[in-house]
Amino acid sequence: MTASTDAARFIKLVGAARWRRRMAEVAAMCGAGGRAGRAALQRHLLELTIDRLTRAGDRALAPSETAIIRLAQATTVLAASLAPDGRARLLLVVQAALVGESTLVPLFHMMRTAAMQRARGFEVRFAGLADVAPFDLLITREGAEAEIVCDIMSAEDGREVHRGAWVQLVDRIDPDLQTWLGAHPGRYLLKMTLPQGLKREPESLASLHARIKVMLSGSTRQDQDAAAVLRLDPLMLAASQADEAGLLAGVRREFGNEAHLAVTAAGQGVFVLAARAGRENEIAVAMRHRLEMLAPARLSGTRPGILAMFIEDTDRAEWGELRDRLRLEAETRQFLAYPSARQVVAVTCASRHEMLADAGELRFRNTGNAFAKVAALAPAVMSTM
Repeated sequence: MTASTDAARFIKLVGAARWRRRMAEVAAMCGAGGRAGRAALQRHLLELTIDRLTRAGDRALAPSETAIIRLAQATTVLAASLAPDGRARLLLVVQAALVGESTLVPLFHMMRTAAMQRARGFEVRFAGLADVAPFDLLITREGAEAEIVCDIMSAEDGREVHRGAWVQLVDRIDPDLQTWLGAHPGRYLLKMTLPQGLKREPESLASLHARIKVMLSGSTRQDQDAAAVLRLDPLMLAASQADEAGLLAGVRREFGNEAHLAVTAAGQGVFVLAARAGRENEIAVAMRHRLEMLAPARLSGTRPGILAMFIEDTDRAEWGELRDRLRLEAETRQFLAYPSARQVVAVTCASRHEMLADAGELRFRNTGNAFAKVAALAPAVMSTM
């Protein structure tokens, strides 16, 4: 079976007319131009890849394409195996993933989690779809059972300055900066500290945009209040930092991985924007809060439970920092010490990086759970760090 066939079968499951409408919506979002268009392209990568693979023929696939089409295929296989009511529930999940800014990531996270457990020797039942269970999957191996909740959260929940808001702000400012650079050729850096953060709220974006326009139109190079500290300085460049990649790398070293950066160029002029919140991001903390809510709400309490978390809206550098600096582990282990976690035998964490690379997951076992040492469950619960 070819990737084109698998993609076509997934689209048939969705409905050809519905899929065409969705592709038109995604094309409009991606075609908006600027950084918002590029962000939409990344956000809707799964849908766009499936659509593209309908025309793939027999060509070799990239690893990310292979990972995506396997998940699409698993979805159609599952639909064929479910009873009519379970299939209807699956179709509702698929359709909800194709509305507005929603994506296929939550569905494919569940499909990927099921596939990994099967590869570890577990029988997997989609209990949420088949039985309307509060959890998503029931896994069984050598007589031992565990419930799995597949949940997704956005890294934006732990950011004071949202990337979505930043993209919108920069797209709004960009024409003003190009005009200003035409009259002020040179290289500049506008540093912004936003103690109150920045969300996708029209009033907040408009207010900050207006303040920057006032700075550009006057002679002042500083503006400060409780909401924002703005400072416009000449940008000092080494020869090795002349291109955009070098610029951003240099500013990144000064501002850190959590800074939001953008470059606008016009003629020989270059304008770099750098923004950060008044405190560090708390993505791992936001995940811990999410875990606290999930455990009592979605586990039955009659079996050991696994909370399979997917952290969306992260880039590779940010995800690497969360992983390598043990921030996810620290917050997860704090949660596992809470009374609300007594039914949780393990927590897993993954991102798009693992999904598209067909890689594994971070996994943290709850050593205080009575089922943590059950040998049959070990492949699903043993810590990876």
